[in-house]
Amino acid sequence: MSQKIHFVRHGEVHNPEKILYGRQPGWHLSERGKQMADMVANWSKELPIGAIFASPLTRAQETATPIAKTHNLSITTESKLLEAANIFEGKKFELGSGVLKHPSSWRYLVNPWKPSWGEPYVEQIERMLSALFNASKAAGNLDAICVSHQLPIWILRSFVEGRRLMHDPRKRECTLASVTSFELDDNGVISAVNYYEPAKSLLPVKN
Repeated sequence: MSQKIHFVRHGEVHNPEKILYGRQPGWHLSERGKQMADMVANWSKELPIGAIFASPLTRAQETATPIAKTHNLSITTESKLLEAANIFEGKKFELGSGVLKHPSSWRYLVNPWKPSWGEPYVEQIERMLSALFNASKAAGNLDAICVSHQLPIWILRSFVEGRRLMHDPRKRECTLASVTSFELDDNGVISAVNYYEPAKSLLPVKN
């Protein structure tokens, strides 16, 4: 029988200053983010979940908590599900008003293929694939949920679907509290990818 590994992006974070929080600890879900997590948990309640893995970062752990409670499972903290490293972490990151307006930052943007400003895409793919198969093994004959972050989830999906890794971040199909599901066939090979937005009704309206 096929097995599904569901990669959940964490819910909305309380971040009024629009800081690029990256791998910094202590960033909590907003009230809306907590509602998003509850909606993902409700979405998952009929799924045959045998393991729940989550990035060690606070926002991922808080997103995983109601899901784990729904399935009466403990959370396995998996460092391979971490957010991608980024040289601009901890800084305000908005076009025209943030770190990008400073010429001293431009040297980090010379190679979008790598990318030159953070963790290489190939390293993200390797660790996310490892997390996927670790979760698959832990779940046995059941499905698994992995709570992670937008960029590594999107890069994993892009790799699996044969899409180029350099991309416009605004066009990632990986909204807050979304689910990107990878289906494994009888041989443990990824055979399909599906995408869901359980918390679509709570997503912020784009200006």
